[in-house]
Amino acid sequence: MGFASLGGLAYPWDSLTPFAERARQHPRGIVDLSIGTPVDPTPAVVRDALAAAGDAHGYPTTHGTPALREAVVDWFARRRGVPGLDPDAVLPTVGSKELVGLLPSLLRLGPGDVVVHPATAYPTYDVGARLAGATPLATDRVEDWAGRDDVRLVWVNSPGNPTGEVLGVEELARVVAAAREIGAVVVSDECYAELAWEEPFASSGVPSILDPRVSGGSNEGLLAAYSLSKQSNLAGYRAAFVAGDPAVVADLLTTRKHLGMIVPAPVQAAMVAALTDDAHVAAQREVYRRRRDVLLPALGHAGLEVDGSQAGLYLWSRPAGAAEDQDCWQTVGALADLGILVGPGAFYGPTAAGHVRVALTASDERVHEAAARLTAV
Repeated sequence: MGFASLGGLAYPWDSLTPFAERARQHPRGIVDLSIGTPVDPTPAVVRDALAAAGDAHGYPTTHGTPALREAVVDWFARRRGVPGLDPDAVLPTVGSKELVGLLPSLLRLGPGDVVVHPATAYPTYDVGARLAGATPLATDRVEDWAGRDDVRLVWVNSPGNPTGEVLGVEELARVVAAAREIGAVVVSDECYAELAWEEPFASSGVPSILDPRVSGGSNEGLLAAYSLSKQSNLAGYRAAFVAGDPAVVADLLTTRKHLGMIVPAPVQAAMVAALTDDAHVAAQREVYRRRRDVLLPALGHAGLEVDGSQAGLYLWSRPAGAAEDQDCWQTVGALADLGILVGPGAFYGPTAAGHVRVALTASDERVHEAAARLTAV
């Protein structure tokens, strides 16, 4: 019996354990800035909706309730500049990571098919392609895959994890045009879109792949993936959705019905509450802005430059003046000696080996403690 091999690939975060133990030896304790898991409370409006829907004795709907799908449609129009989305073209998912990891398989890709993803990227894009038996291609250059009839799926990640870089309308439209010429599906992972810090995106918003300026007014061959983990502190709820091409969504829906991949009914109700309340998102964005404003100058004081990071929950950092191929583990070790744990760029591909990812997801007290240690260097 054969199966798609990951080539003995270990879960990358396990290799960070020795550095975490090192950081814990600091007399004032560890400041964990390595993983972007929310630390702030889930908003009361969301928790109340979850509790009110607690009598969930029947099976939930795989497609999502009409209320949830309408909430997603309204949110896209209100917050993302995407009017007129078809509610039937919305599908809730059990967090966004399962969609990223399983989408090549759900689209029935396999040997001979190529899945394109960013050069510096969340490793699950690569893992998902290989699980399906397809071939991952890590590149930011459209020229590397345009015109190839073996490319079936193109991942876009904007704002990017870990780099925080944002793709503009023209860049996204170029990807869409090239993919449509070869019949490939484009999926844009947009989970950090509500967390833009630099202009023009802080004012005008982060463009979606479904934005008419990008799509040309048609969502054919396009999907946008989104998660409420970051903007609403719902990581523990596994609350996310995908939307776009009605035909592709319908195909995913049928497969997911067969597999029982369903978002629990109380979580669907909580998602409606989260998507219809913009106030808590704005408040959480300001919390992260304050933490970013504390960490950014402190990293500079300690000799670390920050690249990209126009949006999202991370500061993509490297030693000032360092070559791109500098060993990120040296930086991880030096920061661990200060009791600060960060994410190695090596987790995100060869092009990231000189950087570390510094998360904003720590309490105000821990962020200020990290800044104090960095400025004392």
